[in-house]
Amino acid sequence: MSFPWANEYKPSHPFMVWMDEKLPLPRLVYNAVGGGYEVPRNINYMWNFGFLAGLCLVIQIVTGVVLAMHYGGNTAVAFDSTEHIMRDVNWGWMLRYGHANGAAAFFAVIYLHIFRGFYYGSYKAPREMIWLLGVVIFLLMMATAFMGYVLPWGQMSYWAAQVITGLFSAIPLIGDPLKEWLLGGFAPGNATLNRFFSLHFLLPFVILGVVILHVWALHIPGSSNPTGVEVKSESDTLPFYPYFVAKDGWTIGVFMLIYGAFVFFMPNALGHPDNYIPANPMQTPAHIVPEWYFWPFYAILRSFTQNFLMFDAKLLGVLAMFAAILVWFFLPWLDKSPVRSATYRPLYRKFFWALVIDVLILGYLGGMPAEQPYILIAQLATMYYFLHFLVIVPIVSSIERPEPLPFSITESVLGTDGQAHLGPQG
Repeated sequence: MSFPWANEYKPSHPFMVWMDEKLPLPRLVYNAVGGGYEVPRNINYMWNFGFLAGLCLVIQIVTGVVLAMHYGGNTAVAFDSTEHIMRDVNWGWMLRYGHANGAAAFFAVIYLHIFRGFYYGSYKAPREMIWLLGVVIFLLMMATAFMGYVLPWGQMSYWAAQVITGLFSAIPLIGDPLKEWLLGGFAPGNATLNRFFSLHFLLPFVILGVVILHVWALHIPGSSNPTGVEVKSESDTLPFYPYFVAKDGWTIGVFMLIYGAFVFFMPNALGHPDNYIPANPMQTPAHIVPEWYFWPFYAILRSFTQNFLMFDAKLLGVLAMFAAILVWFFLPWLDKSPVRSATYRPLYRKFFWALVIDVLILGYLGGMPAEQPYILIAQLATMYYFLHFLVIVPIVSSIERPEPLPFSITESVLGTDGQAHLGPQG
């Protein structure tokens, strides 16, 4: 959103004046992430994770492109080419560890970004499109990460491909042909690795395109803020540059310290040791698990152990796993509360933290063996997960009595006197 008081781009150098007339890219950048973009003055550090997600995407694309120059997308050489990168390519070990841990960092940042949206109601009008595009980005990330996990062609890579693609066989009528089409055969093989490598290389650029749409959609209504109150005057905002660029810069420094600690000191802490064993179709690992960022959804998948009416348990698990993400698409319409931020919604705030605990439990259970009591706990946690979005959120938004909102963003920051009010925020 361009406010009347936003700084105007005024090039002074003759070359920049000419550039602004012929190809106004500097103006676009200035208005998108510079002094021309006004941001609510009260946004906290939780708003920095969107910027960090963009940094993670850049890291993944840069390291991924260089890794692709040395990787062999063939079952005969894939594992050895990965080891070649680690041992023979200059700084190859750092590129590979940076890429693998970068994926984990990307998902960690995105999860914090998503749950910030849950807490502060960032999915509510007029920002529904931003939220919907964000969910699309998350789905694309999951597909990209899964195919990337297969590429080293270790034991866990092979069997993860076998298990995940095997889920499609649960779909009635078209399941088995669809699975064979995805794999290029009856089991993971050379055709599977080739197409997964191609798609893993392509999808990050698709993600980049959707991210551009995501940011574009953000600039139409403007950024949300912790109060959920819309901007009313010039005193409610500050230019993105230099204030929030400096704030993001500090966050980048902290992020790089943590990211560097994993890359240089514990690069395999988040991986699975079985993936350092070459893929062997004749030997199934004792415990097949995906990467940690898939564990909550993996727990939901495995929580269905009994057939129900005409529905196979495997099919129910697959539907529930996808529904666990697809339900986010409907959140802007399931939550009918006129107040956005959980800061002023005491009842919703309690259920939000219950959801956080529930997802952490699901994540823990997803990494555990498929046995009791883990399955029973996962079934209860899965039940609560869907109850939260489909039952609790609509009911709470209807019966809750929110606390008084500040009259403006400035009042929430400076504590000036103003008229508190409830109701729709415009």
